[in-house]
Amino acid sequence: MGETQPKATGGRSAQLAHTGLRHGWTTGACATAASTAAYTALLRGEFPDPVTITLPKGQTPSFALAVEELTAAGAGPATAMAGVVKDAGDDPDVTHGALVRATVRALPAGSGVVFAAGPGVGTVTRPGLPLDVGEPAINPVPRQMIREHLARVAEAHAGSGATADVEVEVSVDHGEEIARSTWNPRLGILGGLSILGTTGIVVPYSCSAWIDSIRRGVDVARAAGRRHVAGCTGSTSEKVAVALHHLPEDALLDMGDFAGAVLKYIRRHPVDRLTICGGFAKLSKLAAGHLDLHSARSQVDKGFLAELARQGGADEALAEAVAGANTGLAALQLCAAAGVPLGDLVAATARDASLGVLRGAPVAVDVICIDRAGLVVGRAEPRGPGG
Repeated sequence: MGETQPKATGGRSAQLAHTGLRHGWTTGACATAASTAAYTALLRGEFPDPVTITLPKGQTPSFALAVEELTAAGAGPATAMAGVVKDAGDDPDVTHGALVRATVRALPAGSGVVFAAGPGVGTVTRPGLPLDVGEPAINPVPRQMIREHLARVAEAHAGSGATADVEVEVSVDHGEEIARSTWNPRLGILGGLSILGTTGIVVPYSCSAWIDSIRRGVDVARAAGRRHVAGCTGSTSEKVAVALHHLPEDALLDMGDFAGAVLKYIRRHPVDRLTICGGFAKLSKLAAGHLDLHSARSQVDKGFLAELARQGGADEALAEAVAGANTGLAALQLCAAAGVPLGDLVAATARDASLGVLRGAPVAVDVICIDRAGLVVGRAEPRGPGG
């Protein structure tokens, strides 16, 4: 079901009536608001506060300015700086509360809008991202939003046909520190955060930023010539994948619970080989056909594990014990004691389920199941679309 996003005032997002969760605003929306306010002040000498912008789908949120500064022309051109505090709503976003600043300075006529990375905004250092190496990590949609809003300000100030010829420097207070909790260092975005957003809106618990990072991870790996990547559910499984396959960092995908996001993107952007490595319980969900492995959205099916155990030679008493086990790990231990290779069976079934999602894409898949200590408890050798 779709949501209607009401206008928000003062940088606070509206309450969603039937869920109780508030939408928030992306860093791209905040940078657009800050840039619009700063450029308006540069031309008119006064900051609009709050500043209202129009998002790609037509919503018109308003943002309060947290900081503002107008510097008169002296030895150099005049500059204007405005800052907006990011409100991510009820999403557990690491950038919630960050101060996003935009500093705007005039350039010679015909320059257009030029972007620069200020403190806390990263710079692209590897190919494979939607920006060239050396560019500030301000993504294409936020760039377009900023250009469009500055063009409107220029026309409102100087009339139809007027253009914005300015440098826009975007910065995020403490952004370099915050970025250590993101994928940016692995993707080759160094020095800070990315300015993100395709709609301008953060939907609570949509995990869109995580899924987008998975996609960018595949892009970077392909651009680096990596033919073998690993989708891992966490840091322990990453260590296992590296130890077994000697993969470099840019071949590792922090899959988390989003197995479907990895498989669907690699289906469209294939690599020669995909290793899926994760905890036994999570990968038993993949084996059962679940593509979202989060505990709130899928559960370990012990009846399914019991059927796999039967296929592996378990007698009916063991199968019933597996079906009644408290956890997936307990089921695994019961089978291990009886010599039934439940871990290998789960790995092989998860591999085959993954190949089904890949729909014939030229990718060989292998699967590694581990326990909580990082010990390998099941493996399935690589298999491609031809079997």
